[in-house]
Amino acid sequence: MTSIRFIHSADLHLGSPFSGMKGLGAEQWKRLQNSTLEAFDRLISYALETRPDFLLIVGDVYDGEDRNLRAQHRFQQGMEQLQEVGIPVFLSHGNHDHLGGNAASFKLPSNVHVFRDSVENVELPVGSAIVNISGFSYGRRHVTEPMIDHYPQKQAGVIQIGMLHGSEESDTEHAVYAPFRKEQLLAKNYDYWALGHIHKRQQLSIEPPIVYPGNLQGRHRKELGPKGFYEVSLSDGHAELEFIPVEAVRFERIELDCSGIEHMNELFSNAKQQLEAHESGALVAELELHHLNESAIDMLRGVSSVELINALREALSELDDFVHVSSVQLVADGLAAETSPFGKQLASRLASWQADDWKQVLKELYNHPRSGRFLPQFDVGLQEELQAEAQSKIRKMMALEDPR
Repeated sequence: MTSIRFIHSADLHLGSPFSGMKGLGAEQWKRLQNSTLEAFDRLISYALETRPDFLLIVGDVYDGEDRNLRAQHRFQQGMEQLQEVGIPVFLSHGNHDHLGGNAASFKLPSNVHVFRDSVENVELPVGSAIVNISGFSYGRRHVTEPMIDHYPQKQAGVIQIGMLHGSEESDTEHAVYAPFRKEQLLAKNYDYWALGHIHKRQQLSIEPPIVYPGNLQGRHRKELGPKGFYEVSLSDGHAELEFIPVEAVRFERIELDCSGIEHMNELFSNAKQQLEAHESGALVAELELHHLNESAIDMLRGVSSVELINALREALSELDDFVHVSSVQLVADGLAAETSPFGKQLASRLASWQADDWKQVLKELYNHPRSGRFLPQFDVGLQEELQAEAQSKIRKMMALEDPR
């Protein structure tokens, strides 16, 4: 098999509004609003520099069916840059930017193949190899029926790649679109499955690779860590994957060692030093304060959450790159960092809950048509486990969220 090299990206969400973000300064807000476009520019720059054989974009190029005009223009310009150097692009639209939207559109250059709303198989010569790429775009927002049966089997003598924006039918964390089972993908005998829709980077299979690259840019506190795409090399049935981070702003949960801190100025200085050493560029950070002694806990108990977060933001504004503090959590062993009398009252209330109390709270979850069938049977063991986890959360964590 001739070696080929390509880029697998998905879930660009260009033009994301970043709703729900609070307390940002004007420059920080501008940086965040531009972050999806900047991450896309980094993807294009990487492709122009490394010249892959082709580029895959597996769904949700845009954040909404209205397809923000500025985002469309930026995307069209990027595609033209790739055309100038002869890099083909294979693009599918997902549930966010489905083909049924009413948005004005830009004409894309001829190097871009946009999949229609039914599965099609496109042939691409790469050197002496023939690469077949199968995929489809969402014709409407909700594609809830399986599409995997429409994908062709691999033909002899070709490299077969599947593009699929969807989720495993057993997934209980996300809305299930174009559901599939891993066994169904494996049965097609493809050389690589390029997935999209799930924003968490993960690999469902190694041989052959079945891969979610995650989204290109985190958009909220649940999309933590490095974000980017995979550069993939296929040769003689073997795959090598390298993750390339390109996020412009990283959402991160950061543990700060607060050992020995007695005064507030020490806390601020300590936070600045540790975040400077973090070296991850622009950050929206959830800070966890660890190893607090009794003196530090008593000091922080008397400070309101709003005041502490705002003071930390001001102290960290002196750093070279922006760090926006979205929340602060005090983490301590046992009950030392109990938040308030209310925290103790809540812990005591949970300790008194009986099986009927838990069943009432969990009723909606267990009755859900999708998630209910995957949940374990409620029994004494599960009740004790839930009670212990809830108590642990209350006792170990004090969340100081920005309420504005």
